Amino acid sequence: MTSTSRAVRAVLAGGLALAALLGAAACSSGGGGASDQTSGVTITVALAASPPPQATLDAFTKSTGITVKWSTVDWDSLQTKIAAAAAAKTYFADATDVDWSRVGQLGKLNWFYPLENYIDTNGLAAQMPQLPSFTSGGHVIGIPFDASFLVTTVNKDLFEKAGITTMPKTIDEYTADLKQIKAKGVVQYPLNIPFAAAEGLSTYWYQTTAAFGGTVLDGAGKPQFADPGSPGYKAAEWMIDALKQGLVPPGNINVADSQGQQTLMAKGTVASTFGDYSGNVGSLYGVPDSSSVVNQVVYIPTPGVSGPGPNMSNPDGIGIPRQAKYPAAAAKFIEWFTQADNQADFAGANGPDKVMPGYFLPSRLAGMTTLTEKGKLIGGEQLGDMLKNSAKPVFPEGAPAWYPEFSRAVYTNLHEAATGSVSAADAIKAIVSATNKLASGS
Repeated sequence: MTSTSRAVRAVLAGGLALAALLGAAACSSGGGGASDQTSGVTITVALAASPPPQATLDAFTKSTGITVKWSTVDWDSLQTKIAAAAAAKTYFADATDVDWSRVGQLGKLNWFYPLENYIDTNGLAAQMPQLPSFTSGGHVIGIPFDASFLVTTVNKDLFEKAGITTMPKTIDEYTADLKQIKAKGVVQYPLNIPFAAAEGLSTYWYQTTAAFGGTVLDGAGKPQFADPGSPGYKAAEWMIDALKQGLVPPGNINVADSQGQQTLMAKGTVASTFGDYSGNVGSLYGVPDSSSVVNQVVYIPTPGVSGPGPNMSNPDGIGIPRQAKYPAAAAKFIEWFTQADNQADFAGANGPDKVMPGYFLPSRLAGMTTLTEKGKLIGGEQLGDMLKNSAKPVFPEGAPAWYPEFSRAVYTNLHEAATGSVSAADAIKAIVSATNKLASGS
């Protein structure tokens, strides 16, 4: 859910080897011994997040008769536990994490219940713009419980010191502004790109590709970035060229996404992060304990080819494993957990007593509106507009089952290009080759 948890996804990509489990677990129908009972039961909820306040959970129990046993597990360990339990057809939790990037895998493996059988998912669509990211094979296998998408942040004070008072609307304007900031000596390296070989580099490229007007894969999983004129190719070149031209700190070849946000953007060492995380202005850059640029960093519409571009979604969801003991009770919890009023409370709309630690943005538009109207979300109107109108899935037709291997090919090769070991062209060729092999199953 947090930027830190997203940064460790690369660990999972190599550790789980879910593809090796496809044959063993695809036939798992699960559900053995499951009960439809929804009162007088205890369910286990396992997420990579701290729980809501106990008083809030107690109120849920009082109204439903369902007791919640909350288990906090770090993100990569959680995915390992989910996979191990599903493959062995053993109980792990009644409700647990469904990450946007794992939807293709989980759908193919049939490890989670279709939630439309328990929840009015059609009725949620208008309020949850990121719900399509959790659909696989026509089934909804997770409900987004936080809104997370990539955004562009700029330090307006540093831009103004370079004589820039109108924020850039296109990639060309944005690049020219960065060069002007550098030329005028405001900061030596104005742009933060996390070039460490990790998931954050992949998602940064997805966002940059979208800004250049394209997608990375088609519905069949074929690469859309092989041609030098394609948006994905141009995006990779732009990122590598930014490093070569001195717009990005040289040390960023070993900097991960959250590290760059915390040690560069939050300290005013750089002037902008093109693919930042939604919520960071309020939760990181606007917090004196973690930032020396309080009230300086703002969101801007992500610059595109001829105007503002889309914002790539990367939310976490919650679903019901096939081996759940009480799936109907779990569904009631998910409905409650993702209610707009509760989400607003979790994010701080009604005081610290109701806050869920580490929870930043409601996945429901109504929750976002409440938070914004109460003045509890810096840049709330912008974020709400982005969530409603410009937040788009990285893979419009769903993440492929082999996503971890694809992401690893992306960040490994782009990192190599950043170090100068290979050219940007050779890096793209290597990613194309790996993607074609993955898509063909060879």
